[in-house]
Amino acid sequence: MKRIFADAGYWIALVHPRDPLHTKAQEESASVGDAQVVTSQMVLVEVLSAFAGQGAQVRQTAGKLAQELHSSPSVAVVQQSSAQFHQALALYRRRDDKGWSLTDCASFLIMQKQKITDALTEDRHFEQAGFKALLRAR
Repeated sequence: MKRIFADAGYWIALVHPRDPLHTKAQEESASVGDAQVVTSQMVLVEVLSAFAGQGAQVRQTAGKLAQELHSSPSVAVVQQSSAQFHQALALYRRRDDKGWSLTDCASFLIMQKQKITDALTEDRHFEQAGFKALLRAR
């Protein structure tokens, strides 16, 4: 089964109808088919943080999304572990020539470990790390 990684920007665009990537995220979501979507708790922390100050309704929607993703059979949420944190931190420190966040580094390591090449993201950092960013304009 094909697997695709989903970054925070993708989830944010799906939840927020006025996000500039909303339509593109919906289109890519429809084209995923029966592929398993992989994301991480670190990514979901970014999503929830992005909506934290946007009012109760948006906050509730984001919280519901995070809860539903954890129980969805088509989504695998990689749990944060101490080992994952330290491996991501080591990559973060090694690549001080890049603007990669710690979550980016953890995502890249998850993708490498699971042999995932495509990411539902617009983040160019994924392309810098050798992955395909499906939400970037082509």
